[in-house]
Amino acid sequence: MTVLLILGALFALLLVGVPVAFALGGLGFMLLVVGNFAPRIATTSLLSSLDSFILIAVPLFLLMSNVLLRGGVGRDLFAAVQAWVGHWPGGLAVATVISCGLFSAISGSSVATAGTIGAVAIPEMTKRGYPRSFVFGLLAAGGTLGILIPPSIILIVYGVITESSILGLFMAGVGPGLLLMALFIAYSMLFARFSSHYQPIPKADWTERWNTAVRALPTMGLAALVITGIYAGWFTPTEASAIGFIGALILTLVVLRSLSWEDLKGAVTDGLKASATILLIVAGAKIFGRAIALWRIPQDMSSFITANVDTVGAFVIAIAVVLLLMGLFMEALSMMLIMMPVLAGAMIAMDINPIWFGIFFVLMVECALITPPVGLNLFVIQAIGKARLGEVARGAAPFVAILLFTVLLIYLFKDIVLWLPRNL
Repeated sequence: MTVLLILGALFALLLVGVPVAFALGGLGFMLLVVGNFAPRIATTSLLSSLDSFILIAVPLFLLMSNVLLRGGVGRDLFAAVQAWVGHWPGGLAVATVISCGLFSAISGSSVATAGTIGAVAIPEMTKRGYPRSFVFGLLAAGGTLGILIPPSIILIVYGVITESSILGLFMAGVGPGLLLMALFIAYSMLFARFSSHYQPIPKADWTERWNTAVRALPTMGLAALVITGIYAGWFTPTEASAIGFIGALILTLVVLRSLSWEDLKGAVTDGLKASATILLIVAGAKIFGRAIALWRIPQDMSSFITANVDTVGAFVIAIAVVLLLMGLFMEALSMMLIMMPVLAGAMIAMDINPIWFGIFFVLMVECALITPPVGLNLFVIQAIGKARLGEVARGAAPFVAILLFTVLLIYLFKDIVLWLPRNL
């Protein structure tokens, strides 16, 4: 009953419009006061939540993402991939998925990926006869790769919350990320094959291929440097974020010369706003997590689950259903920061690998990004495509099914997630 009252109070605060950070932090503080715990616990939790070397990666990756976004890197990536695979069946859709994957590897942000590639791909795909709803759904779903393929900002936050290896989480995201890209591509090719409106495009000549590839090569080199450096142990994820940010500045200011001073100021401003929002939510979640721990909510939840749920499969299904419902009215980071303090004890009690659970959680969160009424990627694509929300959501529905199928696959074949962390 206590759990339901606390979660009910939290959801009520969110529904009346209280910002997530203040809803979490304020409710956590009230729980400390009502429970006769020292209120100063809130201040120490606040300070400890932000005193993390790993969390420095969040603003740096966001700055890197915004610099690349305003530097027009997405256009170069899409043009290069289109030149090489655009003549395939459903080639523009294939190019869109690959471009989303490549940009995800240097942005770590779902919204940035959807917005950057969407601005370029929507006019190209609609001009070639792809139905608008399919185009919008593909781009909304392609953007979700930004929080799965490393370096992922939400995986960094998950690692901080659960004290899991960030490097392990990054490695674990590679297999499911590639699998998801392959499934998106397969669906896109089948859709084009049976669509009466699809218009194939001619094969690009070698001159166009090489010119676009040379233009995009520095960007792909930066992505390769960041990812290879993390996996090879040359630098930590936090150091990689700094190197990536400096590399993004050199790439857009010196090599491509596509970033103006005004663009740079805008990128920094946007990065600072996003960083402040995320770190405030993390701080509020830390206070909330400490409060419910003192109220023994996680322990009680663990006891309840272990007493009533006797298999890992039933536990995973229950969590998946809860996350799907939460995703209807909450955004990704809030879901993670609200649920993980409650679920951490149960996850340990069920002997579930925290690295695997992190990828499962992110895949379910990806569903939230493309389900109405608050799927952020839907709003981004709606704004870019000047579309109705229902039109975007209708196009995204098949991709939600693909995401859920991917969740089933990683449950049945856990090595899709764990093989790389275990062997590298």
